[in-house]
Parts: sequence; C-alpha cells; structure tokens
Amino acid sequence: MSILGIGVDVLHLPRIFNLIKRYPSRLHSRILSAQELLDLPGNHESRLRFIAVRWAVKEAAYKAFYPHLRPSWKDLTLRKDGPKPKLELKEWAGRIHVSVSHDGEYVFASVLVENE
Repeated sequence: MSILGIGVDVLHLPRIFNLIKRYPSRLHSRILSAQELLDLPGNHESRLRFIAVRWAVKEAAYKAFYPHLRPSWKDLTLRKDGPKPKLELKEWAGRIHVSVSHDGEYVFASVLVENE
C-alpha cells in the first residue's frame, strides 16, 4: 500500500454550536451518514461534540482524498472501533487511519489514506 494523502482539520466548537442554532435539523441531515444519524445522541452537549468530531474528521478526510476522490459528507461514516475511531468510505478498498483529539473548545482531526 502507498500513501494517497494526509489531511488535518481544527474545529472551534462555538462555530458548530452557532451552525446548529441557525440550522437545527438541516445540519444533521446534511453532514451525517444514515448510520451516524441513528447513533446521534439526545443530550445537547454530547450531540454538539458528536457532530463536531464528524465534521472535523470528514473535512480532514476530504483533504486527504483530494484531488483523487471528492467524497461527500454522507459517503463517509465515522464509527467507534474499540479504542480507536474507524472511518469508512463506501466502496473504498484502501485503508483509512484516523486520529481525533479534543482540547477545551477545539477538536483536531487527522486522516491518512492508503490506497491498494
């Protein structure tokens, strides 16, 4: 396998909070995959972090795949796979490595994509 790309994203939580206030239901349905919508927590604070993490990871993934692929928000699904997050892209046979860090009002995500 060889490295296709690396992407990073830093997200300030108040930015997502303001977007959720402006577009309470549209934001969820726009950026979350069908599985992520099912996993969306009910608690406001948990929901904010859930969406923020997925936003940052998907932004980092887009940067890692570009210009070879341009995945949409819903093509990517972030799942918990034991202690590490696992990012899935429909019909992608390569490997995707994800790292997420939280610090106060910030979420940092990095994605490394390998192709076959």
